[in-house]
Amino acid sequence: MSSRSKRSGRSSENDSIPFEGEHSLGALAIVDLFSQSFQRILDSPDLPEFIQVVKGSLYERQFLEAFDDDNKRFAYAARWTPARSLAYASLFSSLEPVKGLFEDPDSTTSVLCVGGGAGGELVGLASVFCRLKEHNSTSTSNLVVKIVDIADWSAIVTNVTKYMQQNWLYKPEKLTTQFIHKDILGNGFSAYGDLDLITLMFTTNELFSEKRAETIRFLQTLNRSCKQGAHLLIAESAGSYSHITVGTKKFPVQFIIDTVLLGKQGEDTGAWDLVDQSDSCWYRIDEKEVDYPMKLENMRFFYRLYEKK
Repeated sequence: MSSRSKRSGRSSENDSIPFEGEHSLGALAIVDLFSQSFQRILDSPDLPEFIQVVKGSLYERQFLEAFDDDNKRFAYAARWTPARSLAYASLFSSLEPVKGLFEDPDSTTSVLCVGGGAGGELVGLASVFCRLKEHNSTSTSNLVVKIVDIADWSAIVTNVTKYMQQNWLYKPEKLTTQFIHKDILGNGFSAYGDLDLITLMFTTNELFSEKRAETIRFLQTLNRSCKQGAHLLIAESAGSYSHITVGTKKFPVQFIIDTVLLGKQGEDTGAWDLVDQSDSCWYRIDEKEVDYPMKLENMRFFYRLYEKK
């Protein structure tokens, strides 16, 4: 991963992150979390049916319908969150500014995960935090993760948090989570000035699809409200779905986001600096190293990591 203080035109097709991050818990620990805490779901004969319902809604880009009851949400989390968690753990571990948030043994790191109700971001963040705790178990550092989602993922967040507190930490109180069941575009959160990191992982397509103007205003709120030195990490599918139609033209989502956050290209007038990016990053599962009852899929995505000026 390379760092950049300004907007970069690099567009690599060969970026990749390792199967296991050097500074995160191992893949086996992450997969075991889901095998054990979701065992009842994985053993349910109804799971395949609910997975197909969710897949159908997502294919039609009916995001709200896909997650409108607990059966669908647990099915999604059991099926797709393990692979997302593995990828996010590797990505967070590989990004020096993100990993660095957890290295101060006396600090409290505050993170907001927008649209992170399925738990992948939470598990990825906690895996880095807990790995660093292994190296310094006497540290007084804390991780506070707030998750805002328009669907009610509270049961999943509680389930995952409880497992990590009991199995990954000597002192469970060092990891705290808060689930906020609100629409981030409808003033669902306001304490942006307290945050060290904001993540929008595979969320921007959904936001732009539902409410384009409100999404742009949300990004502008981040411009005004986040503190200097805060980081913003955005990741999205690296493919044709990541385009927004404006009039008769299609624009990549990342182009629109960069324009709002960085200003017009070449002018450096925005509220943020772009410190790391990839237009096409691969995460590949090593199937020989993990055993899970459902397929864990590779991921290809773009990401942008910004730092507030």
